Amino acid sequence: MVTGLNIRVNVWHIDTVAHDDLVGGAIITGTNVYSNVQARIEEIPAQMLLVQQGLETVTTYRMTFVPGTLTIYERDEIEVVQPRDHYFYGQRFRVRGVTIPSHNPRDPRNYGLLTLTRSERMHSQQ
Repeated sequence: MVTGLNIRVNVWHIDTVAHDDLVGGAIITGTNVYSNVQARIEEIPAQMLLVQQGLETVTTYRMTFVPGTLTIYERDEIEVVQPRDHYFYGQRFRVRGVTIPSHNPRDPRNYGLLTLTRSERMHSQQ
């Protein structure tokens, strides 16, 4: 494992199927596109001014992953799969932003950065 990258994640590409469910709602499905990707997740602190005003803020996270050549899109989901004793084990995060640094794709230091939020599932069928 690369130094500093302390977890492994699966990347799920979220799609809707071609047909709706019985009541006309879209059926959301996911396809596991990458497994056991080396990564590190850290929380981005909320702006203190918003916290002091008592406003509800969405918790955001920054994730570094290797290799940076993976194709990850906004709305994809990240699932922490290793280690089993990690705080976020089994949790899913939704990708809000993708940043690819300017390293050469063949450079072994090539990495990618994601901005994530926690994915809260509203219905058990999703």
